[in-house]
Parts: sequence; structure tokens; C-alpha cells
Amino acid sequence: MIVGPMVRILVTNDDGHFSPGIHALATALRAVGDVVIVAPQTEASAVGHALTLRRPLRVERISEDVFAVDGTPTDCINIAIDQILTYKPDIIVSGINKGFNIGDDVTYSGTVAGALEGALLGFPAIAVSQQFTRDVFDFTAAAEFAAEMAASLLASPLPARTFLNINVPSGAIAGVRTTVQARRNHITKVAQREDPRGRPYFWIEEASDDWDFEENSDHNAVKSGFISVTPLQPDLTDHKALDRVAALVSARRAAAKK
Repeated sequence: MIVGPMVRILVTNDDGHFSPGIHALATALRAVGDVVIVAPQTEASAVGHALTLRRPLRVERISEDVFAVDGTPTDCINIAIDQILTYKPDIIVSGINKGFNIGDDVTYSGTVAGALEGALLGFPAIAVSQQFTRDVFDFTAAAEFAAEMAASLLASPLPARTFLNINVPSGAIAGVRTTVQARRNHITKVAQREDPRGRPYFWIEEASDDWDFEENSDHNAVKSGFISVTPLQPDLTDHKALDRVAALVSARRAAAKK
């Protein structure tokens, strides 16, 4: 069990507890408060907001303040808060992910899901991702900015169930923009192949990556070299469609009475 000081920060990710990104983030956050890492045992990218319910979960203590869970980022948050920590964290930060989590892709992201779970449980939360590169990752700018935003969020909290999704381009940073989620044309391609025994298997690929242009979108911001900061919340209700759906329901009931 871990007993923390004044400011207590829980860090997770979906790349695994061994990822350089999570350790760069933890190092920067130690300027803000005490940090405990509870992250997946292995990479758990693109698992979304999955929660493990059909098998037991195990925790391994890697070092004094680093714990590995053989589950998803959502599992990590729940086990950390209910079993590992003897206190409630002041903020939860998820990342730094190797690759952007922008636009519609946030629904797949385990990194974003870690922050989402924190927000659902009532904690200030941030997800942090950095542009993928074939070169060696330098997480310095992303880690320092995340620490700055964590300190700001602690001083001036957002409304309940709202959390931040931060995406940082590689290379020179042009500035910071407050953004909305971008949209893109999703076209999936599933390739069929054969294993050495002649049995078919499938590989899900992406056939299209065409983004809709929107001036204040996260995609446009990072494409232009800006850090993108998007406030997200778990309410997926299309509030603009409520009246139309109510009319459809009323029409269906009226038709059923005839």
C-alpha cells in the first residue's frame, strides 16, 4: 500500500508500465506532486474503455511506486483506487501515448479511456499523446506541458466528468490551441491471409484516412504544429436530436394504436 503526501497523482497508460512515455510523464509530474504509476503489464493499445470481467486480474509491484496490472487501463484505474492506494488521488494522468489520439479515434484509445475512467469516478483527469515517429521519441515537451496543465487543473478544476485530451506534435511547437474533436471518413479494410498450416486469419487495416477540415479541430491544430487541448466528457447523447427522436417515438405509438 502507498501512503501519499499533499498532492497525489495517479499515472497510467496503454503502452505498458515499461514505456518511456509514462516514465517521462511521471518525472515531469513529480514537480507537481507525488506520483504512483499503475499501468498495464503488456501493451493494451486500442482496447478503448474495456473492463476485464471474465478472468481474475493480477498485480505485480515493479518498484516502490510502479505497479503492473495484467489488464486494461480501465482495470488499472479501478485497482489502483480500490486496492493499491490508501488515499484518493488528486488527479489522474494517462500517457504519454506513442501516437496521436484525436478526432473519432478517441473512442478506440486506451490512453483516453484511462482518463475517462478517472473522470467517471469523480477525479480531474488528463490524457496525453504525442505524434508517432520512426525516430527516437523525445517526450520532453509533452511531459512538461502535461505537468503544467495538471497544476492548472488542480488550481482551477473543470466541471465534473469533464477531462482533457492533449495531443502534442513532434518537433518544434508552434503554440497551443483549444480544440474540438475532428471527424474523418472511416473506411476499414480487412485483409485475409493464411498461416503456415493453411488456415485463414484476418488483419484489420485502415483503407482511408481522410479528415474533414474544421478550423478549430484537434487534427488541424496538430497538423499545423500546435499542441491540441480538447475538453471531453462521457455523455454521448446527441442533444440536438432529442426532439426529432421524441417525434419518431410519438409517431410510432400513434401508428401502433390504429
